[in-house]
Amino acid sequence: MTVCASKGIQNKTYSCKMSRAADRLKVVVNHLDRPSSFVQASTSGQNVTYYQPQALRYSFDNDLLSTEQRISYEEDGFLLIKGLVSGEDIDRFRVAFERICRREVQVPGLVVMRDVSIAKSEFVPNQKAISKLQDFQEEPELFRYCSLPQILNYVECFTGPNIMAMHTMLINKPPDTGNKTSRHPMHQDLHYFPFRPADRIVCSWTAMEKIHRQNGCLVVLPGSHHGTLKEHDYPEWEGGVNKMYHGVRDHDPNHPRVHLEMEKGDTVFFHPLLIHGSGMNQTQGFRKAISCHYASADCYYIDVRGTTQENIGQEVKEIAARKYAVNDVTFEDTWAVRGRLVQGDRTNL
Repeated sequence: MTVCASKGIQNKTYSCKMSRAADRLKVVVNHLDRPSSFVQASTSGQNVTYYQPQALRYSFDNDLLSTEQRISYEEDGFLLIKGLVSGEDIDRFRVAFERICRREVQVPGLVVMRDVSIAKSEFVPNQKAISKLQDFQEEPELFRYCSLPQILNYVECFTGPNIMAMHTMLINKPPDTGNKTSRHPMHQDLHYFPFRPADRIVCSWTAMEKIHRQNGCLVVLPGSHHGTLKEHDYPEWEGGVNKMYHGVRDHDPNHPRVHLEMEKGDTVFFHPLLIHGSGMNQTQGFRKAISCHYASADCYYIDVRGTTQENIGQEVKEIAARKYAVNDVTFEDTWAVRGRLVQGDRTNL
């Protein structure tokens, strides 16, 4: 068992692999979830100095990105790569998703989510009842996405060579029921992450089919990653809001927007401070995408108490306590048990 020797350091940096509570949480997840992993849920500091000889702040020069691509990410906070993931791989991810929907496999730690507008309806064991799979790191086929060499080659441009896969999702955006609950409020992903520095975190988000404005493509505010982490909370939407779908309180409604229409296999990489969301799915079909948030293994954990992230930290701790009966777990612990090394050395996280 790993013991954290840094708990008393200012800002409570989390330099060890995980705390005692995180160790216990990991054991509980792997034991309790194996018999019945199908959890129903309504969906809904300190600085580290990196030596970068180049002038560009948000990426490294490793001969993969062109100068134009690096400047584009520097200015906009996202980079779209066409056809990066093969159709064969995506079809395999789809098969794995459908097996989970049919309860043919049990995955420790997996969170299965449903849209709030259908959460109280009769459960049907197929993809029509599920809007998102979250934390699929223990499902080998889906987690294979996080280790695809072509994905990691790009991720390394933003994180450096030591790469942790921290957060995994397969989104199955359902046709909107008329309550507009299939949309996702504008937000910054860093709101959910108790680790830093932000510039060494990146999301890869891959379209599993053609994605356009009608079925709810991603909407981004270019350049918003240059700002700071904003206050988030549940938006006051008349039709209801899915669980954990926090939104930015005060983003500029007049900021230029880009709708990222994508073909199957297209992948967008974006910064965790980039403000983004997605619209309603106004079609009769489901809109699927698979994603992973990566961080440099050199990143460190922070204590979010007393910050704008305190609300999400408390919410996550309460969910973990209810699900696994581990009362002394911290927000950082819940992330430590999910992180998986996918390249290089696990130097810190």
